[in-house]
Amino acid sequence: MHAIIAPRLRATALCALCATLFGCATPGTPTVGSNVQYGDAKAVEQVTNEFGSTDLQTIAEAMARSLAQSATGYKTKPLVTIADVKNKTSEYIDTRSITDSIRTQLVKSGTMRFATNIEGMQNQTDELTRQNNSGLYKKSSAAKVGKMEGAKYRIEGNITSIVKRGGDVKDVYYKFSLIMTDVEAGTIEWADEKEIRKTSRR
Repeated sequence: MHAIIAPRLRATALCALCATLFGCATPGTPTVGSNVQYGDAKAVEQVTNEFGSTDLQTIAEAMARSLAQSATGYKTKPLVTIADVKNKTSEYIDTRSITDSIRTQLVKSGTMRFATNIEGMQNQTDELTRQNNSGLYKKSSAAKVGKMEGAKYRIEGNITSIVKRGGDVKDVYYKFSLIMTDVEAGTIEWADEKEIRKTSRR
């Protein structure tokens, strides 16, 4: 009996020592230092009524879902390019993060293909130049210049806001709009928008 209990006591003591040294943490909620904890990245953020992570996720998911549904009407997956959304609000908003999230969700869904956009074109050109002009690569394996596919559609949009204050109440209304245009024909093939309203009291 004593032979069985002793290892258990040693294990308990070891766990207690680890908890003392590294802090108490349960699986899924690791602790950094003594005052920082990981949280749920999808949890509703209500710190302020300024544009936040929940708004970004809500908009990206709504737009990606709408675009994916529209893509079902095409015989082949549309090849598109997406431009940074124009920020027409009075606050700083990382609009590229919004478009990155939309693109990621659409790529993962397998409903659309994306051509290199303007921001990524320099890196694409540099890579082609490196493979073809540096003398480091076999010609048979180097990516050929002039083989890039042009996007059939261009996605672009903007985000606007209306801010109202009355007494101790602040009301913020956001509208996020996107359109998809046929590059060759110049026709708008899809459009959608997402609205968000946030109200706070001082």
